[in-house]
Amino acid sequence: MFVSMNRPRAFDVGPMPLSSTNRPAPKTALVIGATGSIGGEVGRALLARGWRVRALNRNPEMAATAAPRLAGADWVRGDAMLPASVIPAAEGCALIVHAANPPQYRNWEGLVMPMLDSTIAAAKAHGARIFFPGTVYNFGPDAGALVDERAPQNPLTRKGKLRVTMERRLEAAASDGVRVMIVRAGDFFGPFTTPNSWFSSVFAQPGRPVRLMMRPGPAKVGHAWAYLPDLAETIVRLAERADDFAPFEVFHFGGHWTDATADIPETIRRVVGRSIPIVAFPWPLVRLLSPFNETFREMLEMRYLWKRPLRLDNAKLVKTLGAEPHTPLEQAVRQALAGAGCLTA
Repeated sequence: MFVSMNRPRAFDVGPMPLSSTNRPAPKTALVIGATGSIGGEVGRALLARGWRVRALNRNPEMAATAAPRLAGADWVRGDAMLPASVIPAAEGCALIVHAANPPQYRNWEGLVMPMLDSTIAAAKAHGARIFFPGTVYNFGPDAGALVDERAPQNPLTRKGKLRVTMERRLEAAASDGVRVMIVRAGDFFGPFTTPNSWFSSVFAQPGRPVRLMMRPGPAKVGHAWAYLPDLAETIVRLAERADDFAPFEVFHFGGHWTDATADIPETIRRVVGRSIPIVAFPWPLVRLLSPFNETFREMLEMRYLWKRPLRLDNAKLVKTLGAEPHTPLEQAVRQALAGAGCLTA
């Protein structure tokens, strides 16, 4: 993997000059969580469409060399937990991408709400719109098999309940003058997927050739996936039209729906060009170890999404954009495996 050795550029919140054509300078976005899967992809998509991107990190020098896809971003030193860091970093920004997630599900309750409150304070101070990446975890089994933006949110899991709390906090902020856009999507996968994603956990471990795959549920049960470059492109297109939206707007991203007719393990087999054993995911072992491991506890709570279908209805998104950005599954899987270093010559 190529690693950029460019030093992070100086942070400057002063007035941006007009271009030689006297058109307004590009809009600026602050990305919180830029070294993660969704934050990094959205930042890259913003840069590709001409936005200026600031990336908040407690160690910007190290983050800049570790995230080559964000070459051209301005890395800013700061702590997402502290409004005193986020508020000055957001000065002059039209958009704040709130994609901060504690690693390995650790101490979600104690970390995610203070980080979200810092973002809300910064958006309120500077009139920026917040983008928040939503998930299917908001919905319990009572939501049905095809879920639109108005479906009831009655999650049975701790993570799902926390997601609902976060969205309600954002909705309350919208009633207080903060503009918010949420895009809910299925499980993430892509060229820069984090190691604790479902894709990396059960199909392809980063940095290793694929030798064995685990199936978390029956192949006939559909599952919602979001290819990150498609999702990021969707978010940026929505952000560029956000002035037409209500103060609090929610969209569902359809992504890839996989089942017995479009299966990720079988697609991986085609991409690597050989047969790879597929075994059942060790749910009994996860259950046994869950009292001692927070990641296993969270995985166990999400098992219902592998036992029954829960698909996001993207009709509102398609009506707004005309079409949803969509990379064919085999191409998306190939790029995800290549980015993770799982393909051999």
